[in-house]
Amino acid sequence: MPIDPAAFRTAWPQVVRSLAVTTRSLDSGEEYAAEAFARAAAQPDGAIDDLVAWCVQVGRRTWLDAVRHQTVFTRLQPQIARPEVAAVDVPTDPGAPGGDLDDRLALLFVACDDALPSGAQLVLAMRVVCGLTIRQIAAHLGIAEATAAARLTRAKSALARARGEFAVPDRAARAARLPVVLACVAGLFTVGQRDGIEPADATQDPARDALTLAEALVAEYPDDPEVLGLRAVCRLGLARRPGRVRDGVALPIDEVDRSAWDQRLLSAGLDDATAATTADGTDLGFPGRFALEAAISGVHAAARTAADTDWVRLAQLYDALLRVWPSPATRVARLVVLGRIALRDGGAGAGVSAIERELEELVADGPPYAARDASLALADLARHSGRTDDAAARYRELLDAIPAGPLREFCRRHAG
Repeated sequence: MPIDPAAFRTAWPQVVRSLAVTTRSLDSGEEYAAEAFARAAAQPDGAIDDLVAWCVQVGRRTWLDAVRHQTVFTRLQPQIARPEVAAVDVPTDPGAPGGDLDDRLALLFVACDDALPSGAQLVLAMRVVCGLTIRQIAAHLGIAEATAAARLTRAKSALARARGEFAVPDRAARAARLPVVLACVAGLFTVGQRDGIEPADATQDPARDALTLAEALVAEYPDDPEVLGLRAVCRLGLARRPGRVRDGVALPIDEVDRSAWDQRLLSAGLDDATAATTADGTDLGFPGRFALEAAISGVHAAARTAADTDWVRLAQLYDALLRVWPSPATRVARLVVLGRIALRDGGAGAGVSAIERELEELVADGPPYAARDASLALADLARHSGRTDDAAARYRELLDAIPAGPLREFCRRHAG
């Protein structure tokens, strides 16, 4: 029985959380959940009425079978009989820490444990909870796949040593872990937008999964400007996704069909962006990463045409973002904006040559994702500067670095 992808993505966190409570281990919860879903996929059509309940029951029985093969079974028998182990439903006791949390959020807060290094938190959360592959995680973090896999293994072991039993943290601990949780959801959205300009299957869309998580976070933290900012980024990014591809080829910002944008999501995202920068307690002089990213997305979304875009305002916002989040991705995006301003001013201001030198540095020394984006920016600058041979050569080089899809077809079209 092939499992519907949408049903799987809904059921997976519920089953993992329940089995983690049963086994008192996030690692074991994931292991037995995987075994249960594999068995579910082998069942004939119509054999399973409730995928979550079936997988939880099978996962628990599999765990019990493993326990019975251990010489310590007699000692563990009283634990196996615990009422919470016998129940099929996921615990939802509002009195327990995180008992009323969305299952995926609960697992995110567990994975983003401050006992783990930040890199390990992100890898664990993005793999176990967000469902990204090791390849996707490694590409997003700019590390080797082997490094990402090793971090995942170490994170699971370190979490078991540091915390022992699986438990959702209390509200105070969740508040301390919130910044890392936000970074995980943002990473999930970035992967979705980078890998899926035009997703063939909406149920396999990390960007929409990220929006679902952002909405759950807003339900928990309705007045937090960073949480509102993250939801704004997700909403505005998804709202502007339609119209980015024509005949299988990605379109540059000047050619995007803005009439195809999702106006409902656009309006909701702009409302969130406004709320993120005006929420009580926000220091407007020093807004956080996601409030600034929301403001940046809002500038793009509010422009009726590419020519109407307030590039100077975007440059100011990216300068502020660099101060609070000095990532290679931010550097590339800021240089793209400065390039637009320089071209508009005939090469004045920062100057196209100076911008290209900085981009070349990122191509040489930046992580793979930033190097790719910097290469695209260099090709774009050459094309808009009238240096067609230089642009074509850069697009040809990018054909080997970009996977098959609309963006690669764009490079092919301009490679000459």
